[in-house]
Amino acid sequence: MAKSKFKFDDRAVKKVVQQGVKKMADDLTRALNGLTVRYKGKSLEQIKPEIQRVWAKHSGGGSISDPELTQFAEQIQAGGRVTVRMK
Repeated sequence: MAKSKFKFDDRAVKKVVQQGVKKMADDLTRALNGLTVRYKGKSLEQIKPEIQRVWAKHSGGGSISDPELTQFAEQIQAGGRVTVRMK
């Protein structure tokens, strides 16, 4: 059997992952800010399900914690902008 000369590049993998996470955060930020026009001034009960829908769509089915959901909903309700940052 021939030996493989495959070498795992940990830094390259981390870089690709970080780029993917940044793109997802940017996509979520754009999509959530798109809700502001329609939901400014609406109740949190109307806004929260839309945030959850957008979050799941742009995160591959992921969910958002209730404190973050409420914070984003309040910003959208007030006509403000949100920024998604991944840790």
